[in-house]
Amino acid sequence: MKPVRLRVSLLWMGDTHSQLRELPSVDRLLGHPGAVRLLDRFNRHYVTAKCRGVLDGLRSSIRRGETLEPGDLELETLLGRVTQAIDADAETSLVPVVNATGTILHTNLGRAVLPEAAITALQVAARYPISLEYDVARGGRGKREDAIEPVLIDLTGAEAATVVNNNAAAVLIALNEFADRREVIVSRGELIEIGGAFRIPEIMAKSGAILREVGTTNRTHLADYEEAINERTALLLKVHTSNYRIVGFTAAVGTGELAALGSKRQIPVMEDLGSGALIDLRGFGLSGEPLVRDVVAQGVDIVTFSGDKVLGGPQAGLIVGRQRWVSRIERNPLHRALRCDKLTLAALEATLRLYQHSANIADDVPTLRALARPLSAIKAMAEQLVPVLQSALGHEFRVRLEDSTAEIGSGALPTEEIPSKVIVIEHQVMAAEGIAQRFREARPPIIGRVRDGRFLVDLRAIEDPRDVIPNWSGARPRT
Repeated sequence: MKPVRLRVSLLWMGDTHSQLRELPSVDRLLGHPGAVRLLDRFNRHYVTAKCRGVLDGLRSSIRRGETLEPGDLELETLLGRVTQAIDADAETSLVPVVNATGTILHTNLGRAVLPEAAITALQVAARYPISLEYDVARGGRGKREDAIEPVLIDLTGAEAATVVNNNAAAVLIALNEFADRREVIVSRGELIEIGGAFRIPEIMAKSGAILREVGTTNRTHLADYEEAINERTALLLKVHTSNYRIVGFTAAVGTGELAALGSKRQIPVMEDLGSGALIDLRGFGLSGEPLVRDVVAQGVDIVTFSGDKVLGGPQAGLIVGRQRWVSRIERNPLHRALRCDKLTLAALEATLRLYQHSANIADDVPTLRALARPLSAIKAMAEQLVPVLQSALGHEFRVRLEDSTAEIGSGALPTEEIPSKVIVIEHQVMAAEGIAQRFREARPPIIGRVRDGRFLVDLRAIEDPRDVIPNWSGARPRT
């Protein structure tokens, strides 16, 4: 038997070497008329790399003994593979998706969908030179935040305002400016994690500030702050626990109380609001988030909050407060390192101006629109959608409507349950995870959620019912 096995092995190796020899060189492939057409569209280095990648892939397949189809090694076929590789590269990794998760501000899906006014402003800033740091009236250099500051002052009642690239950055720069190598007093119950494993104590350590915890996890009193103040105290910090709730036997020091203590002891007081609401959310049937204006009015020296949470704008860290403190933050070298680019500032200004001017802000800001949608409107859309979706999926699927609850997300009002409707989709054989994967393969991908072994499509954030009809035949642009 040994000679037979040796003969078969040699024959297979001969076929392998023959196929490897048939592979053209990169230069030969680049000399083909089809490659010339590609070189008219793309630079030579890029096309060469794609050619080499296709040839290397085939070379590996041959060495593994994989069967090749007739014509696989022809130049036209190889160039077809090169073209496919280039076309695949043209698709960006950041693709539009349908948010059917029931989380309106889904961090993994980019949080807030921008208002149309912000999208228009962003496009203008992207297409043209803009007066980012140029004072057109004076004909000289201006300040990057000049367009944002007066609007924020008007909306919050603060003396001054500035902006950095997110709220964690806002907290970082404020702590660094006021408390580098000095103590910051904060309640133990407010040492929160703000997402992505970023925690207040860790941000404080990076800022150079020294953490001084007071109180207990569930109860902190004003006397705890008073007793902790010493000659090293630089700042009294209050952190709004927007992403969790402690209930039961609890006590916390109010914003006004802490601001009065800071004023009495001549120590600045800062409050990190996290989400930062500019309007009363109780109008949407939600429990009240602290309004930035109310916190400022209670005497807090510095207030920080996010632009892309309940405010409904782009990612940004907004800082408002007393002029003397905001000016110091703006002079901190970190301010330049953490500054926003022109696209963010353009979108943020347009969003903030909606809060100034809009007759119906809940219609103009998608985040608020999703919160304010009547359940009856969602139900009416769902009842029309269920039979259409059933027809599109086929008889192997079971599609039905159920009551459910959605959430704001991104750490905002974590205990709030917003009434919603979900379409439950089940299959005769396929498990819920398989259905979820199938929906993610649609174009655009439809991102639902799996709960209790069932795949759910939540309609709270869906405005166009066509968005949840999966299209597997090809790209369908979202408009």
